[in-house]
Amino acid sequence: MNRPRSVLVVDDDAHILEVLEMRLTSMGFAVTATVDAEAALAALGTRGFDAALFDLRMDPIDGIALTRAAHARQPRLPVLIMTAHGTIENAVEAIKEGAFDFLTKPFVTEELRGKLARAVADRRWARDRNLLRTVGETLASAASMDRVLSAVAEGTMEATETERAVVFLRESDRLVPKASAGTSSTPLDRLAPAAEAAIARRDSVTMGGAEGRATLAVPLMVAGTPEGALVVENPSHVVATDDDLDLLRVFASQGAVALGNARELSRLRSGALAALGRVASQVAHELNNPLGGLALYARLLEDRFKTAGDEEGVQLTHKVGRAVRHLADLVTDITAYGRPPELKREPTSLNALIEECLSLVQDRVVDKEIRVVSKLAPDVGTVLADARELKKVLLNLFVNALEAMEPHGTLTIRTQRADERTIEASVEDTGCGIDDETRARMFDLFFTTKANGTGLGMPIARSVVDRHGGRLDIDSEPGVGTRVRIELPRQ
Repeated sequence: MNRPRSVLVVDDDAHILEVLEMRLTSMGFAVTATVDAEAALAALGTRGFDAALFDLRMDPIDGIALTRAAHARQPRLPVLIMTAHGTIENAVEAIKEGAFDFLTKPFVTEELRGKLARAVADRRWARDRNLLRTVGETLASAASMDRVLSAVAEGTMEATETERAVVFLRESDRLVPKASAGTSSTPLDRLAPAAEAAIARRDSVTMGGAEGRATLAVPLMVAGTPEGALVVENPSHVVATDDDLDLLRVFASQGAVALGNARELSRLRSGALAALGRVASQVAHELNNPLGGLALYARLLEDRFKTAGDEEGVQLTHKVGRAVRHLADLVTDITAYGRPPELKREPTSLNALIEECLSLVQDRVVDKEIRVVSKLAPDVGTVLADARELKKVLLNLFVNALEAMEPHGTLTIRTQRADERTIEASVEDTGCGIDDETRARMFDLFFTTKANGTGLGMPIARSVVDRHGGRLDIDSEPGVGTRVRIELPRQ
């Protein structure tokens, strides 16, 4: 059942205030009435209101100044300015300053009722329509799932006027917060039980929290299966309504659509890339013998030019040799993707492997005067992994990060225990960043933004991590930098 719409009324005439309070109460509004503008501002700082009525002529704070102060606390609050017949021009000026409308004294009941109803309805529908349109446009664009889920969280927080909105997704056997909007002193893990309850019930739930806060959660249903939950945390002075729950369900459905689309796209891409990898591997196999012959002929030619004293010919054969070696390396990479070798797992120190790979790119670090920040947690221990394959991943990430940065950039490498069964490593740079369109295609075979790139590094890196039972995620902001995060199971 919906709560009554709340109205804040401020007028320094106690008689008018009393009459207005009675009229509004009879219309079904919950009224907070005061002659003191400071008391009104204090109330605005502790609870939400659906509308406000301020008298224009008041001392020491007039209606216009009070409207500005009110909007500093509650920006979407619709304010109706009350004025006598002789001050209509002032009322119009008040509207220019942010008031929703004005009421003339003495009040006409139907005008009062109509303008208040329009203020409340227009405020809510305009806000919700704009928020839903923003989320819909993000969903329809080429934006990543992370960006869509962030839009869902932000839209939910704005629409329901909560302190915080969080999108939880199920990963393995735990719930992980994937997007959050707003601030609250409550740790995110304390919101997880509400998400778990919504997933278990397959329906919305409301739970009590600390300091009178109420937590609402709605499951994200993908193909009939709850894959996560949208959770909002209300401050004690905000009471959730049926409209709020309906909005929560709408935004949750948007998040579920984004999740379903991302998984279907990943499935389709994985199938297409696997097929392309098999074809490419076959082609690469057919190229091996001719490339071996070309390398041999290049060396023979180089020997003949040296014997003849033809330095120009020697330089040309050097170029031919480099081109052949580049093609041979490309063939090796294609074969590795299409027909990956069997993993030879053994206990491996991730920290030691990172330090080894850093030493291999040290010349690039020195050349560009890159600052390396190494935050390797000593307690991460070992992972059961193929060190040779993981080295390919780390070297690829380090080289990508270094190439993305201008001189004097910062490369940050971290390791930590994500939980008792998982180790996390991240590589973060202060480079040019990656736009959404590029990030959506980063794991497509042969896709590259580099002039001399093969488009195989990131597909191979993710393939290696996937075969280890881990996951590889990328967060990036153009002009700020990129962070690549790898999670690997300890066993």
